[in-house]
Amino acid sequence: MQRAIRLIVHVDMPKGIILAGGAGTRLHPITRVVSKQLLPVYDKPMVYYPLTTLMLAGVDDILVISTPQELPRFRDLLADGGQWGISFKYAEQPVPNGLAQAFVVGRRFLAGDGAALVLGDNIFYGQGLTDSLTRAAVRRAGATIYGYHVKDPQRYGVAEVGEDGRVLSIEEKPRNPRSNYAVTGLYFYDGQVTDIAAALKPSARGEYEITDVNLEYLRRGQLAIEILGRGMAWLDAGTHESLHDAASFIETIERRQGLKIACPEEVAWRRGLIDSAQLEKLGSELRQSGYGQYLLSLLESDKPLRASPMSADRGSG
Repeated sequence: MQRAIRLIVHVDMPKGIILAGGAGTRLHPITRVVSKQLLPVYDKPMVYYPLTTLMLAGVDDILVISTPQELPRFRDLLADGGQWGISFKYAEQPVPNGLAQAFVVGRRFLAGDGAALVLGDNIFYGQGLTDSLTRAAVRRAGATIYGYHVKDPQRYGVAEVGEDGRVLSIEEKPRNPRSNYAVTGLYFYDGQVTDIAAALKPSARGEYEITDVNLEYLRRGQLAIEILGRGMAWLDAGTHESLHDAASFIETIERRQGLKIACPEEVAWRRGLIDSAQLEKLGSELRQSGYGQYLLSLLESDKPLRASPMSADRGSG
């Protein structure tokens, strides 16, 4: 883990994109007046979970894409990122025309750099997550997708993986899946991605599909996969049931361990992006809540653990 953190310091990292658009129709009526990515997942906004996933990967320059109506709310919540030692920029996606459109919307932001794209309703958690994220982030060429074993792969994009760990095929919601590995909503791409996305044609449902981006990297022999194993959790909080399940999962882990999941202040502090004085200031501003009290408690109870090889994973998203 300490070696991974040193890599984050010395290697140019990709820029990040959080795709937080869409109408959230599967969550109506609760998303009629607010973006689903601003809904609470237990004790923090949903967007904190994909955000801290990017932060754990060492990605500190992040574009938030949402609808024109919702962007002011994201700005109010996240500001410019300076409070956490990172940088946020914002862009509008007036119509949700597919995940791959994020690279067209964000082309000027990316400026030829690599990109780490995470969907705003995806939650990742588990021991070793930071190591896996770092491997993908420092990979110089090609693309990396994440696979997660599910019992109902027909609902997802599915990756067929060979015995040598290479991706053999990707199919979108196949009737007869070739594996049980769903492709999650987390992707790392090199600088080719903007041109690949710009050249796509709409699918039968009229969208620019992220699967088509991945298939192009596969055709070029440049697609890698990171498998999230049994000790990992991947949650998609896009329905009423999954939102409830995600909140229950987070509550169970946090109450049992006394440690928070997806706390950007803690991740920033443990990575050295902010110092203890800044953490104390952020905690004091929220001291009337359990969240703020937790931030303040880190300054005392976790002092000996801050440099521990395991400490970065404790803020896992």
